[in-house]
Amino acid sequence: MVSSTLHIANQQIEEALWSVTDPEIPVLSIMDMGVVREVTQDGEAVLISITPTYSGCPAMDTIADDIKKALKERGYQSKVKLILAPAWTTDWITERGRKKLQEYGIAPPMDEASDKAALLDGERMIKCTHCGSTSTRMISQFGSTACKALFQCNECDEPFDYFKCLK
Repeated sequence: MVSSTLHIANQQIEEALWSVTDPEIPVLSIMDMGVVREVTQDGEAVLISITPTYSGCPAMDTIADDIKKALKERGYQSKVKLILAPAWTTDWITERGRKKLQEYGIAPPMDEASDKAALLDGERMIKCTHCGSTSTRMISQFGSTACKALFQCNECDEPFDYFKCLK
């Protein structure tokens, strides 16, 4: 699994970006999600390039506003640029982000082959976020958002979202 790695020279700017959360999954920062692609600084002006998790993501305006606010609180003026290529992939979610998803009750994305086997062939490999059982079944291709599927555990009967693999 390859996670996005972005090295930011200015610690205050990096801390600001780690403080901005995903509006749809508030336990994840935008850095955990891997949507921040590039940070350039010219004095007090900062340009942040972000990639949406999918091209129609309604959260991008909110994320851009939250980035500007977090940087302004630290004394920086900023501009946020939306870039569409390369397209975002779930591989960019950090290992920390995957653990936070699990703890929050959303099964993190698996690799592409396993994802297809679980979503299309009904193979039981999505781990319940409540009890850890893989005896689970898909209830709906779509969960709380289009990027998630709704599953239910056959052991504890609890429903949970699974974050679909996007490549």
